[in-house]
Amino acid sequence: MRAEILSIGTELLLGQIVDTNAAYLAGRLALLGIDCLHKQTVGDNLGRATDAFRLALSRTDLVVATGGLGPTEDDLTREAIAAALDETPTIDPALEAELRDWFAGRGLAMPERNRKQAWLIPSAQALPNPNGTAPGWDVRRDGKRIVAMPGVPREMTPMWEERVEPTIVREGVLRWRTLKLLGIGEGAVEEELDELVRSTSPTVATYAKNDGVHVRIADKAATAAAADARIERMEAEVRARLGDHVWGVDDETLGGVVGRGLVARGWRLAVADALTAGELARALADAPEAARWLAGALVVPGADASTLEREVTPLGAQVILLVPAGASESELRLYAPDRPRGQTIRYRTPAEARRRALLSGLDLLRRALAN
Repeated sequence: MRAEILSIGTELLLGQIVDTNAAYLAGRLALLGIDCLHKQTVGDNLGRATDAFRLALSRTDLVVATGGLGPTEDDLTREAIAAALDETPTIDPALEAELRDWFAGRGLAMPERNRKQAWLIPSAQALPNPNGTAPGWDVRRDGKRIVAMPGVPREMTPMWEERVEPTIVREGVLRWRTLKLLGIGEGAVEEELDELVRSTSPTVATYAKNDGVHVRIADKAATAAAADARIERMEAEVRARLGDHVWGVDDETLGGVVGRGLVARGWRLAVADALTAGELARALADAPEAARWLAGALVVPGADASTLEREVTPLGAQVILLVPAGASESELRLYAPDRPRGQTIRYRTPAEARRRALLSGLDLLRRALAN
């Protein structure tokens, strides 16, 4: 089955809201083993929305649309679907009664413009929406399916999970593993992996992320065990080529990796930071069980190394990380039993300085704590 996601709303095109619905639905489709081949975003315009539905139906089996199901004149999803299928919407008496009951239960009279939310076309069934006034549409015709849901995530998410997903036949199982790397760029990672990035089962793809480079290994199979076995073999090969650049997998964080290393050795960490504006302290403090291993973190803007060392010493930690300030470079210093380390980072802007100092500081820690 091939799927397409269609997001409807002029506010999306203006950048006034972020389209979290499309990201959520893409992930859910992947878990169902359904290939999402296209995404479209279209504004509140009947002609363009109709064209978007026609295009989606011409190249996919399942169209999943969000937005445009409200009662106002610029909510045009129902009209667009009806026009794309050349069907005429009419008021469904049962839906209208449910809407009037919804308003009456809140001591309100239903505005007449809300009657359009009781529309159905011959090919559509209503998807109940206990969290709002806009029922969804489940449209099936000529082997194609359109699922139209409200754009409000708290209405869309339960509608999808409770009313739509159970009716979709799972086509195999998609599994993936993400390896996270530091100290190497995305281009260099792809060079090291060489022919592996052309593999089709499993697939291997690289991504530049805020916490370094990610390598995603994914596979689809009839069973989870079959997919996992192929992923495991590929992961071993990737690790063999990238060595200690790999610092974590999947949902692991650098702070969490550092914390586990400190707990394993019974050490506590103190940080004195003049460059990241507290981002380094936050990354560590947010890690699991930080109270067990984080002795403290000082933020001293503009301080040099000697000042930072003097300020942090009273915390009495076995491991100390200093991140001194500098106009265009900073020499990070790490003091740990039998394993002192240092690294010079260079930058051109304050934002770049914060990012490089954060990642380099955490990377220094995790390398010093590695077995």
